[in-house]
Amino acid sequence: MRNEGATGLATLLALADSRLPIGGHVHSGGVEEAVASGLLRDNASVELYLRRRIATTGLVTASLAAAVCEGALTPGRADLETDARTPSPAARAASRAQGRGLLRLAKQLWPTPVHAGDTDHPNWSAVGTRPHLSTVFGMVGQACGANAEELAGVVVYTTLTGAATAAQRLLALDPAAIAASTLRLAPLCDRVAAEAATGLAALSDPLQDALAERHLHRDMPLFAS
Repeated sequence: MRNEGATGLATLLALADSRLPIGGHVHSGGVEEAVASGLLRDNASVELYLRRRIATTGLVTASLAAAVCEGALTPGRADLETDARTPSPAARAASRAQGRGLLRLAKQLWPTPVHAGDTDHPNWSAVGTRPHLSTVFGMVGQACGANAEELAGVVVYTTLTGAATAAQRLLALDPAAIAASTLRLAPLCDRVAAEAATGLAALSDPLQDALAERHLHRDMPLFAS
């Protein structure tokens, strides 16, 4: 499934931009609650948190997206598999909110088929109105001609950069220090992406679940999650 108007490496890099509707200006990936709880205080604690997030949430989300990208999961089945791997209702809601954000963008870049039998455009009606982020990412990967590992790399990277951007803002950290952390974590991102492309992962992180649930009760939060 390929649309020549939006394919290739540049498209994949743009999807990893934290300014997208799924990025760090909207969702903190648990960072806001972790900062409020005193778990994140400085560059060192942020880097440890990012490492943990990549190896858990990043791996699971990327594996689901990769499976959709290569056609191993239908969108409907992928949503069910995501629900089963996301114990926290708040985390499930955040994933679906991010999915809707990416879906709005994807529909502009890769329009729905205009006639039956059109296989050059993704059929976005297959994802429903409240898809998980990983499901939409998988279909976007198909649309821009990415393979499973390439798409998994983008997903893992967004798991890193969205949280890193939020931490920088919330803790007023040195942008250069945060950039250095993301570069140090790049090899881990590559390894996790390669693992994600080999099959579905089912690793839950109780800390991420707890932070997501506690965030619901925060007065006037700066981030949606």
